Amino acid sequence: MPRKPRFYVPGAPVHAVQRGHNGSAVFFDDLDYLEYLRCLKQAADSCGCAVHAYALMTNHVHLLLTPERADSVGRLFQSVGRHYVRYINETYQRHGGLWEGRYKCNVIESQAYLLSCMRYIELNPVRAGMVDHPAKYRWSSYAANALGVSNAVLSAQAEYVALGRLPDDRQSVYRGLFDSVADSGELALLRCALQTGTPLGNERFKAEIEAALDLKVGFARRGRPQKKNS
Repeated sequence: MPRKPRFYVPGAPVHAVQRGHNGSAVFFDDLDYLEYLRCLKQAADSCGCAVHAYALMTNHVHLLLTPERADSVGRLFQSVGRHYVRYINETYQRHGGLWEGRYKCNVIESQAYLLSCMRYIELNPVRAGMVDHPAKYRWSSYAANALGVSNAVLSAQAEYVALGRLPDDRQSVYRGLFDSVADSGELALLRCALQTGTPLGNERFKAEIEAALDLKVGFARRGRPQKKNS
C-alpha cells in the first residue's frame, strides 16, 4: 500500500507525534530528555520550525510546530532522529533504530484549534496517569506556557500571544483552559485528525489548504479515533 502523503503549508501549525519502535521506551534517564530537547532546539533553529508545545513521554513525543517552509517539519524530524538516536546508541551501547518508521502529523487551523491542541499535548501525562496535574510533569511545555518558566525551545504563537497584553495575563488565561474537563468530542477529533493525517479546521481552512497545495486532502471526521494511545 502506498504511503499517504503529508501536507505542509508554510505558516500553518502542525501537530506531530513520533513513537518508539513497537511501543518501546525512547527515554531512560533525565539526561535523555535534556538531550532530546537540545537536539530539538538545534533542529528547530536550523530547519526553520517554531516549537509551541511539546510533551516528552516515556515511549513517544508530541510536538506542535509551525514550519517556515514546506520541508521544515520533515527536516526537523530527520535532524532530531539522526542526532538523538546516535546519542542513545552510544550512551546505552545499543544498535539499530529507535523510532517507528514514520511519525504522524496533521495541519491545524490556528484560530479554531491551536490552543486546544496545546492543551491536548500538555495533558498527555495526566491522561497517562503519570501525574494529577500538568504542572507536576517536568518534560512538557506547560511550565513555560502556563507559569512563565523560561524555555529556550519554545516560540509563542499568535493565538497564544493574543490571550493577554502582558505575559502574566497570557499565562493566567492559559492556565484557565485547564480548569475544565476536555470535551470528549474534541479529544476524538484531535486524535482522528492526527491518526489520519488530515487537516483540522473549518471548511474555509480546508479550502485554503487545498488551494495552496493544488490537491484534495480530505478532512477529519468526528468519531472514535483509530487508537487510544495519547
